[in-house]
Amino acid sequence: MIKSHIANILIGHHVTEKSSLLRADSNQYVFKVLKSANKMQIKQAVEKMLDVKVESVTVSNAKGKWKRFGQVNGRRKDWKKAYVRIKAGESITMLEGE
Repeated sequence: MIKSHIANILIGHHVTEKSSLLRADSNQYVFKVLKSANKMQIKQAVEKMLDVKVESVTVSNAKGKWKRFGQVNGRRKDWKKAYVRIKAGESITMLEGE
């Protein structure tokens, strides 16, 4: 896989109460990823970009919410999130300080 394509797969980390509990309890991290990315591509991107060993990846498609802007109804974009479990004893230090 091309290195520049790997860098584009991870859009960012997703911070919520649930993701904080998953990080503390089961060593899982939640990322927003490209809609076209599959589990193997996500695994390779996390391992190469963040220098950790990935144990498993679970993906979920989130539907965009309907929002109203004044008199205009609109819809946010659909997006995909990935729950990434890393090997025991490892952590992603750049995400720990939040």
